[in-house]
Amino acid sequence: MNEFIPLLDRRNRPLRDLRISVTDQCNFRCRYCMPEEIFGPDYKFLPKESLLTFEELTRLSGIFVSLGVEKIRITGGEPLMRRELPTLIRMIGDVQGVRDIALTTNGSLLARHAQALRDAGLKRVTVSLDSLDDERFQAMNGRGFPVERVLRGIEAAAEAGFLVKVNMVVQKGVNDEDILPMARYFREQGHILRFIEYMDVGNSNGWKLDQVVPSQDIVNRIHAEMPLEPLQPSAYGETAKRYRYVGDTAEIGLISSVTQAFCSTCTRARLSAEGKLYSCLFASEGTDLRSLLREGRSDDDIREAIRSFWNARDDRYSEIRLTNTPELRKRKVEMSHIGG
Repeated sequence: MNEFIPLLDRRNRPLRDLRISVTDQCNFRCRYCMPEEIFGPDYKFLPKESLLTFEELTRLSGIFVSLGVEKIRITGGEPLMRRELPTLIRMIGDVQGVRDIALTTNGSLLARHAQALRDAGLKRVTVSLDSLDDERFQAMNGRGFPVERVLRGIEAAAEAGFLVKVNMVVQKGVNDEDILPMARYFREQGHILRFIEYMDVGNSNGWKLDQVVPSQDIVNRIHAEMPLEPLQPSAYGETAKRYRYVGDTAEIGLISSVTQAFCSTCTRARLSAEGKLYSCLFASEGTDLRSLLREGRSDDDIREAIRSFWNARDDRYSEIRLTNTPELRKRKVEMSHIGG
């Protein structure tokens, strides 16, 4: 048997993780992702025939695994708006070599689908939740969706046996007063809470640097009330810096794309809902894999296209975000197309 040779990009980063967006649609209109004035009733989402089928997604998953991918995360838009999603989970789970499948969701539909997802073989769920204050949460999600229904979804996922993580995007002057209430609540609930620095994803969220709450400030606030101690990374390329509450097993994570960029160890590729492969959350252009699939190209042809794509990868947007370079002035793909 030939020794496996890892696929490396121009900065010697291996391909280990694939994030698959299964739909560009979402039932929320969070301002940092899909603001209503851009993604309103007249916005044209992808037609059904443009989306990759479950069979196409499963085939691509197998090809990516043959190139070194071990973990697959299902994203959106809101992935639970894609009909029969548990079927896709089961299909990908049957691909030899897939070690882990996870899902990121806004939690609005999770209570309804949690058990079916678990039965299909999903083991980990990440829920986006930016406040426990109902009025503030309804304003932030742009659709008046009550926080209680998301909490119910988290509870249903835990009851179904999922490892649940919660992601909170922190914006100064918007929800930073919720940092401590969220930390207290999810420490008590036993779920890992991860704080995400507000990022300039896509082109429509009006991002400004002064709206970012640095992760170190978040750690300092929590540590002053509930002492923390740092933990070692659990794997190469881990996005979150982890801390544990002193004398407790409960932990938090900090995803610090703005103030502590982790481009140097990024192992993630992203597949958009219409089958374009992107090398970075902040990329402007993708490689079209759907055409290769629908032209009847072989697995070897598609594998070679992915290999060439990754070998040429040189992205490090977050490391140079605060510089004024031509790369930063390119129009970026919207996060709702490729997930977070």
